[in-house]
Amino acid sequence: MTLLRETIMALTAHTGWITFSDLWRMSFSSRWSHCLSGCGLLVLNLICITPLAAQSTTTNDHFLAQVTTKKAPPEPIDPASLTSIEEIQKLRQVSELKDLELPRPAQPADIQVFPKAIDWALRHEEIRNSTQRDALVRVTRQGLNRVAAAEKKQAPWLAPGGQHVLGYVSEVDESIQPYSLWIPEGYQQDSTDRWPLEVVLHGRDNDLNEVKFIDQHEGKTLKQSPKHFRLEVFGRGNNAYRWAGETDVFEAIRDVTRRFRIDDQRINLWGFSMGGAGAWHLGVHHPDRWSSVGAGAGFADTIVYQKLKEPIESPRRELLRIYDAVDYAPNAGLVPMIGYGGSEDPQLAAAQTMQKAAREAGVEIPVLIGQGMAHKWHPESEQEFQAFHDRHRQTGRVRFPLNPKIRFTTWTVKYPEADWLKVIRQEFPYQISTIDAEIKNEADLVEVSTKNVAILSVDRQAAESIRIDGSEVLPLRNAAEGLLPDVYYELRGNGWKQLEYKASRDVEINDMRHKHHRLQGPIDDAFTQPFVHVTGSGRAWNSAHEAYTNWSLKRSQQEFDRWLRGRPPAIVDNGLSDEILMDKNLVLWGDPGSNTVIARIVDQLPIEWTKDKILVNGKEFSPQNHAIAMIVPNPLNSLRYVVINSGHTFHEAEFKGSNAQLYPRLGDLAVIRFEQQENGSFREDIVENLILDSRWQIPQQLSADTQK
Repeated sequence: MTLLRETIMALTAHTGWITFSDLWRMSFSSRWSHCLSGCGLLVLNLICITPLAAQSTTTNDHFLAQVTTKKAPPEPIDPASLTSIEEIQKLRQVSELKDLELPRPAQPADIQVFPKAIDWALRHEEIRNSTQRDALVRVTRQGLNRVAAAEKKQAPWLAPGGQHVLGYVSEVDESIQPYSLWIPEGYQQDSTDRWPLEVVLHGRDNDLNEVKFIDQHEGKTLKQSPKHFRLEVFGRGNNAYRWAGETDVFEAIRDVTRRFRIDDQRINLWGFSMGGAGAWHLGVHHPDRWSSVGAGAGFADTIVYQKLKEPIESPRRELLRIYDAVDYAPNAGLVPMIGYGGSEDPQLAAAQTMQKAAREAGVEIPVLIGQGMAHKWHPESEQEFQAFHDRHRQTGRVRFPLNPKIRFTTWTVKYPEADWLKVIRQEFPYQISTIDAEIKNEADLVEVSTKNVAILSVDRQAAESIRIDGSEVLPLRNAAEGLLPDVYYELRGNGWKQLEYKASRDVEINDMRHKHHRLQGPIDDAFTQPFVHVTGSGRAWNSAHEAYTNWSLKRSQQEFDRWLRGRPPAIVDNGLSDEILMDKNLVLWGDPGSNTVIARIVDQLPIEWTKDKILVNGKEFSPQNHAIAMIVPNPLNSLRYVVINSGHTFHEAEFKGSNAQLYPRLGDLAVIRFEQQENGSFREDIVENLILDSRWQIPQQLSADTQK
């Protein structure tokens, strides 16, 4: 009994209570099992109904009140009641602040982010209880305080030694997006010193919106004040930093580096949970951007994490290669990486999977294990994790001399770059491409071996000459008249050839409309860049087809607004200007009868489309109950996409379910059979789903199979 008494006192030292779960864990300990078994149910009952805090004088009535009282949930509220709050009305009227004269480096978006937060939260009825209402009021007052300061030409939110929420205008959809920034003590705007930047990715929070993000960060202190800049990314919510969420990370970094003196060779990245998944993904896909990368308890693949049944059908399997970090694990050799997981956390397996995949490529990723921890940090592991980043943030990446050895892996030219090498085109999309390169200083030569690379670019500073896959020695440093920073090499039937200046420029402007970086598909990729919806002003060929595309457009706009936190720009076809044509991806809705832009380009698409039929890959479909979803380079501007009748190919169920489900459901070209339901919505069945080849054509093998 003495041993049991000591145990009870230890367990109740902090809370004054011992629970059934405490005793259950004790019962499996060899030290305590004989003691507990001798006490029997009487002891269990006594322990669980009696206060055990040392020297307690609590009465039975007071004790029973403690047992039965639980923390009251926040009081539900009517979201409609919020619009009548005077302060909210006043802040929502603040829309245009571009003419304010703000001190450098403040921007109008630093203020506009507050009314944007209020607008989205109210329109989507995301303030549902008293706790959320209180946060809304706090954020509203903070926004009004910024307006008042700005009117005095002041920007106290940029004072060193504090954490504040700033904003920027996204190029994707012209929306205002927030991020949180810690400005370190000692920073001086006019100094020439450059500072390190720590980029932090948050985990999933189903209640996260701009209001909650601002309330969590604005004016808050950190446990330890960093001696460097610390950027915490909003990432457009819960999307594992994919699609527009990925763009947000780099737009936020760009906004910080434009405003403050940041050393771009000392930017480290880390996150936990969904943020850890984002760190794996951004770390191995962009290995030359970071001084170090750390992933805590984040998934690294889709099939295992989502428990998908193998085999995965094509093209779905190929499309999973876009984001699954484990497929890019060898790139950990290009950036210091570290993983973490609690010993009781199933997500530890993700870090170990990355470690195993990298090790098979001859690269070591250290993995810290928090003993006894579930989905949270172990204090000692967290300290070691942060020390890892501190070391590498101090040294930073070495710009010169160039990294003498590069081993790079990619499955898509969406992620083409490693230091001084870049995969411009693949021979076969979504098949593995590898580059092994070494600078041999004694010979002033670069030796390169490749797999599934059609065009390669190399920094001319690497060496005097280059040899690729055992080819003849080709010029590098003085090639192409020395007019471009990179030199391009193309694989032809008779081997690798160095491209001269004009041919290099043709590659850069995608004159032949191949798949290359930022023009590689699939459909979802168009919404990571500036885009605009273009609707038709004419008469549709088919009323059923028109009803379906109108419904699909509305769904796309609503889902982007709700889940990716921006209102997609939209115009009518007769309002398409040359400026929009040059700057944005066009998302076209309708058919060649209703939409004049579709009519202009329909004969340059890899399909046939008339009033009576749609012909795809030798198969005929009726527009009465079929629609095309497609992405190709815009025939009117080869540097931008054109999308036809599609938004994102995953929908609200995937956004609600898990950020790991935000992978493409369609490739580059699909035929969808639709059927209108009684409630006005449509049932959709995918009857064709294709990845186009490197020339944006239906692969010859598929065409041959159809002919058979």
